[in-house]
Amino acid sequence: MIRYNLRCDHGHAFESWFQSSSAYDSQVKRKLVNCPSCGSVKVEKAIMAPQIGRKTKGRAVAEAIEAAQPVPTELSTANSTPLMMAQEAELRAKIKELRDHVTKNADNVGEKFPDEARKMHYGDIEHRPIYGEATADEARSMIEEGIEVSPLPVLPGDRN
Repeated sequence: MIRYNLRCDHGHAFESWFQSSSAYDSQVKRKLVNCPSCGSVKVEKAIMAPQIGRKTKGRAVAEAIEAAQPVPTELSTANSTPLMMAQEAELRAKIKELRDHVTKNADNVGEKFPDEARKMHYGDIEHRPIYGEATADEARSMIEEGIEVSPLPVLPGDRN
């Protein structure tokens, strides 16, 4: 795992973990990395200081380094910091709020989503808010036709 400090084109700074540097490159190229503050997909690596262990003499330096380490909390894991956990919790809450809004205010058309979206786009039926299911190929095809579609984000708990 590798952690990168990132910055969006609006100047928001954030960090994220990736399996490898090539995984980061691939995700950025496919516009899967976005700013948690504004949603921009124009993201680049920010300047980072390397984390290098050093040999030091003296107890005062060792105590200062030890004091600077984050205190573990119930939420933190071996690969995360309390700040990231707070940002992740906030992002998950916003995603859940968005999903709840969509499901409350739109019609679930299920597997008929591609057909219904096309009918609305071409004026065959009245426009209304809908959501449903589409394969990646169907979604790609609709986007190529100029039909505005967006996937609803899935939270880890949604799949259980």
